[in-house]
Amino acid sequence: MKRYSSFLICSFLITYLSFSPTRAQVWNPDNGDGTYTNPIINADYSDPDVCVGPSGEDYYLTASSFQCVPGLPILHSKDLVNWEIIGHALKELYSGNSELIEHFRTPQHGNGVWAPSIRYHEGEYYIYWGDPDFGVFMVKTRGGNPAGEWEQPVCVIRGQGYIDTTPLWDDDGHCYLVNAWANSRAKFASVLTVRELSADGTHPIGQPVIVFDGNGSKNRTCEGPKFYKRDGWYWILCPAGGVPTGFQLAMRSKSPYGPYEHKIVLAQGKTNINGPHQGGWVHTKYGEDWFLHFQDKEAYGRVVHLQPVDWSSGWPIMGNNGEPVTTFSKPKSSIAYRSYSIVSSDEFNSPTLGLQWQWQANYDEKFGMPTAFGTFRLYTHKQEEGWKNLFMVPNMLLQKTPADRFTVTTKLRFTSKADSQFGGLIMMGLDYSALVVRRMGDVFQLVQITCHAADKGTPQTENVIATLQPTAKDQTNYKPGIHEDIYLRLTVDDSKVRFAYSLNNKKWTDCGDEFQMKEGKWIGAKFGFVAAETDAKADRGWIDADWIKVTP
Repeated sequence: MKRYSSFLICSFLITYLSFSPTRAQVWNPDNGDGTYTNPIINADYSDPDVCVGPSGEDYYLTASSFQCVPGLPILHSKDLVNWEIIGHALKELYSGNSELIEHFRTPQHGNGVWAPSIRYHEGEYYIYWGDPDFGVFMVKTRGGNPAGEWEQPVCVIRGQGYIDTTPLWDDDGHCYLVNAWANSRAKFASVLTVRELSADGTHPIGQPVIVFDGNGSKNRTCEGPKFYKRDGWYWILCPAGGVPTGFQLAMRSKSPYGPYEHKIVLAQGKTNINGPHQGGWVHTKYGEDWFLHFQDKEAYGRVVHLQPVDWSSGWPIMGNNGEPVTTFSKPKSSIAYRSYSIVSSDEFNSPTLGLQWQWQANYDEKFGMPTAFGTFRLYTHKQEEGWKNLFMVPNMLLQKTPADRFTVTTKLRFTSKADSQFGGLIMMGLDYSALVVRRMGDVFQLVQITCHAADKGTPQTENVIATLQPTAKDQTNYKPGIHEDIYLRLTVDDSKVRFAYSLNNKKWTDCGDEFQMKEGKWIGAKFGFVAAETDAKADRGWIDADWIKVTP
């Protein structure tokens, strides 16, 4: 339990106001001189979409969350450059549908929420997305507050193959939906379809019409469409050409059903910003136009860039004459300079979990929970018989990498009730590596666990680094536990991970082998806590995480 004297509290508040540990920035896009540097969010917010609220100066962003829970992150900004997480639209996948809730209680890597769109319509915010296995879904706010409660999701269209959906409420009240198709389910792709929905956007009332076909051309893999109307034209903005190497298309027509003429409006060109595409356009109350899109950075995931948009030619030419900018003047805004950051560090002093954290599957209270003691408790997950690696462990508590270079340090106590229980710090992806404390008899081992091609069922390997004596033992004869107090650290540089440990947070020992980060299934690598065991009959052990600090 953390306790402070009144003097220390005052000192802490002064320090917090100037530089809070939970806001220690490892990446800051705002240069403080009226310019910004891309990426504006150097973290894996894949397939971003954005809309502006009725004030004209509150911007809201969401992104693909796939199987991660809570899902559909909601980010807020006043200037399109500085963003902070304010909530999630999905507490689980999918509330109100018991069958799907159970389906997502085990990790469904790469499934779930694909390429959402966020819109403001008649006092409420709406998010639509395609789940390639179950259909088109929609969720909307309850009371028009995107930081507050969202209603239970509605299945708008049931079926397989639907992805990347965006609604458009027309001037006459009609509602249209554009979507792409997943070849892995539909066995066709590279086409976009438009259909009419009911005025409330809850169900289709028209049949789909193919409005664009990229098959057999450089416009293959056209997907991620966003639907707009401007000056009497219907516009579809969509990526094509593949994720790491593609480009951004703009299409226009006088009818929502086409035919659409198209033009490339953003491509890598001579820059080092590969595959600049898939995102959202926003028109500000100051008359400016901007486009947010992602760049695929492999192990780091898909990070978010901001490009100016020039409509003077009749087409939305993005960046610098169609090539992405690295540094540019910030959007006009009424607010003075204020730098937000995506929260990474956590003191675990709150009765609710920080917004940066996600699970690999729908939450079960046996995963863990906050405590009244200034810690977060993560219980060991009981592995199935014959398990080979940790890929399907649902209770990993993970967050996105926040920059290309950073250091993660955590203080924790591992409590074990039985042999082979373990817990510690992990960098998770299709490949993973973790530094964990594992009980072996009456002592602990410090072990590096590594697995390559975990999604293929490859067995993990272990490297025993040290034997540690327990720092405490329960003084009882009834199910006693032994405890290890330890500090663990991982450092990331150029997607390489190194581990270290300390028993006192003063003397640190580098340990283990260097690990090459690997992305997950459609997501970047994520770091956080893991706790597991192999004895299905034993009482669970647990981690009590006191704090975790993410620093440059």
